[in-house]
Amino acid sequence: MPDIRQAKILILATDGFEESELTVPQSKLSQAGATVTVAAPQSRQSKGTIRGWDKTDWGKDVAVDTDVEQVDPSAYDALVLPGGQINPDKLRLEPKALEVIKAFLTSGKVVAAVCHAPWLLIETGAAKGRDLTSFSSIRTDVINAGGRWHDKEVVTDQGIITSRNPGDLDAFCAKIVEEIQEGGHGTRQLAA
Repeated sequence: MPDIRQAKILILATDGFEESELTVPQSKLSQAGATVTVAAPQSRQSKGTIRGWDKTDWGKDVAVDTDVEQVDPSAYDALVLPGGQINPDKLRLEPKALEVIKAFLTSGKVVAAVCHAPWLLIETGAAKGRDLTSFSSIRTDVINAGGRWHDKEVVTDQGIITSRNPGDLDAFCAKIVEEIQEGGHGTRQLAA
């Protein structure tokens, strides 16, 4: 997939996502020419939207394009996982969300996780043996899952992109575009 303007990108989130960690990639990747789709589990609070978290309180609602239960991972070129504390913790309890994430990971497609979203990489067995970063409070979780944690704005390992926080979003989005334009990353093994 050498051209970002032909890319189809899935953003997977639910209520409690860190607002900027969804809206900034959504905007920047759309501006780059990609088709961006927001998916959320049917268990969300509202049928057509998910509610963001903006630093210290509830933020804006974002429209949901499709239910994660309807997602076919083969129809997309990349997956973006916003953070926030609430969002990835809720998604870890959603079997279909984990199934979709695993499908992206094992296919070698780009998977990008920011802030607390590396919890989902841990949950799916993708952290073991990989270079990653995250929000500093889950550093120990990444290390205990076998990841090699780095305090950098963006870390990439075989097309898996991680960043620490909203301050890293420019580098995060630029790396997503770069990795998509590089193409597939082969098949990846996940830890049991």
